[in-house]
Amino acid sequence: MIVRALTAIILALILLYGIHEALPLIEGPKINLTSPKNGESFYTGLITISGTAVHTQAVRLDGAPLLTDEYGNFKTTLTLPHGGAILTISATDRFGRTVSEERTVFVP
Repeated sequence: MIVRALTAIILALILLYGIHEALPLIEGPKINLTSPKNGESFYTGLITISGTAVHTQAVRLDGAPLLTDEYGNFKTTLTLPHGGAILTISATDRFGRTVSEERTVFVP
């Protein structure tokens, strides 16, 4: 009786651990874009794009690759002309799933 209960507990723990480890594969890629804020104005034209992408294989800014560190952090600086621009950051995981974030910025 005790052996069955211990076996059931061990099997339940193994199942929960498997679910915990598989969760990032199930969730897919995520982007947390910290800069720039949507609708932000940059009077100098220099714009810093930064954030974190998790569970990703590739991160791109308007189609160009962005380098990430081992924790998924990325940061780059652009110089934009006067006017408005829409920046698109996308992240793709190893299964081909893609998520995107867009920011509209202005250079007066």
